[in-house]
Amino acid sequence: MHVIYLHGFASSPASTKAAFFVERLRPHGIEVRCPDLNEPDFETLTVSRMIGQVDALVATLAPGPVALIGSSLGGFAAYHLAARDARCGVRSPRASHPIDRLVLLAPALDFGRSGFGTLDEAGLERWRVTDRSDVMHYAWNRVMPVRYALYEDAQAYDSFTGDVRIPTLIFHGRLDSVVDPDMVLRFASDRPSVSLRMVDDDHQLGGSLGRLWTEVAAFMGVCS
Repeated sequence: MHVIYLHGFASSPASTKAAFFVERLRPHGIEVRCPDLNEPDFETLTVSRMIGQVDALVATLAPGPVALIGSSLGGFAAYHLAARDARCGVRSPRASHPIDRLVLLAPALDFGRSGFGTLDEAGLERWRVTDRSDVMHYAWNRVMPVRYALYEDAQAYDSFTGDVRIPTLIFHGRLDSVVDPDMVLRFASDRPSVSLRMVDDDHQLGGSLGRLWTEVAAFMGVCS
């Protein structure tokens, strides 16, 4: 089994949760690959580009099933990779590397449809007109611009119409102020393949790593 971790928006492969899974899965003989979704530059980031980067990474791996772990915007991209595979079936560009399970951590499943961070409609319109939104990039600890193409591209991806039936484990914090917990509850409510774990935590899930590992280890069939 190949495991790929998709980090969140304005984050990096050096994030706390990425390092956590690398450290925990390595003793079980599982290498976690963490592509840098900021490449080639953060300013031109789009969800479609993220998906393309994962495709390029998977093409370098030996044939075999793939488990995706995605955090926040990385969870959104992971889900839509699986949704594309479900639509394409045997015609998938990665038929020899089927995605067989998803772990989504505080996934931004309504990204592109419910605003962007603290931006209201007026803020989104300014972003569209200026083609620039300045955000704090936490991996590099500085404010950086991102183009409107990120938001525009995301609108082509509707999580609620996707038909993904592979086993999916979602962890979400009841205190999340970035991604609406009620939205995630609605998403999971009528999807039998989705197991949702709501925890008393915020968007980072930093206080829930112990439980997260116990659940993910069981979900992936490794001993915790």
